[in-house]
Amino acid sequence: MSAKPRMARKMIAEGAASVVLREMKIEGLRVDPIEIATRKGIAVEAKPSTVQGVSGMLVKAGDNFGILYATHVSSKGFQKFCVAHELGHYCIEGHANALLAHGPHYSHAHFTSNDPFEMEADHFAAALLMPEVPFRKEANRNDPGLTAIETLARDCETSLTATAIRYAGLTRDAVAVILSTGPSIDWCFMSEGLKQAKKLEWIRKGTPVPSGTATESFNAQAENVRLGKKDSSDGRLNDWMGGERVYRITEEVVGLGQYGRTLTVLTCETLIAQANGDESDEDGEAELVESWTPKFRR
Repeated sequence: MSAKPRMARKMIAEGAASVVLREMKIEGLRVDPIEIATRKGIAVEAKPSTVQGVSGMLVKAGDNFGILYATHVSSKGFQKFCVAHELGHYCIEGHANALLAHGPHYSHAHFTSNDPFEMEADHFAAALLMPEVPFRKEANRNDPGLTAIETLARDCETSLTATAIRYAGLTRDAVAVILSTGPSIDWCFMSEGLKQAKKLEWIRKGTPVPSGTATESFNAQAENVRLGKKDSSDGRLNDWMGGERVYRITEEVVGLGQYGRTLTVLTCETLIAQANGDESDEDGEAELVESWTPKFRR
């Protein structure tokens, strides 16, 4: 699926979530997907924690619908997203008919699948659990970076990864959020503010974590991930995404415990300052570029 149809489907999915929020008269950041499902007449049950492999199921018996959600990951945010994902399959036009034609539908949520139906349900879940207007308002109250994401995750009761993706999509600041497993990148989402840097290269799934970065050093010690440790460092955006010029960044890293992955947040204060009309930081950037540019004898 090309970028334009994919974006159109994302907008449809988010629009379906907005309809549900209006129907339920929900205006704040705390959204209970199980309560929403119950009010829609959908039975919701937890799968045994010993059952792994899928995030949830949407089932239909006669005219009745049911949702089963995963519990093998103990995070409440993870489980809420699983339920909201199945609600997406129920609420987005065409999903239920297509997916339930031959029996129950087994889902793979949390932006881990390239299947269009799964991606749309993920976008629905994110928009449902993190409503745009209050989410933007709260994001703008915080300094950009990992702390803002952690604050929003706590306020929304959502997982750090889902919150990070939503944050990158809605913040006005120049950030990128990156998920990695060991030496390999799983996904990357960039904010519109970061995309103002010219000629950046999109990070694709399977791309190696750049050498010399805080993330590479962090992932080299498995206990950092398992114990949910954190690290931060100054670096260069170009080491991650290339680009036409050098931009300095703050690189923040946090291990995601039993999830076995690492979340990295890149924040570029120079691009943020430029977007706000402050040129002084660009002068300092030029000095940094000069200091990091190798000098060769003629």
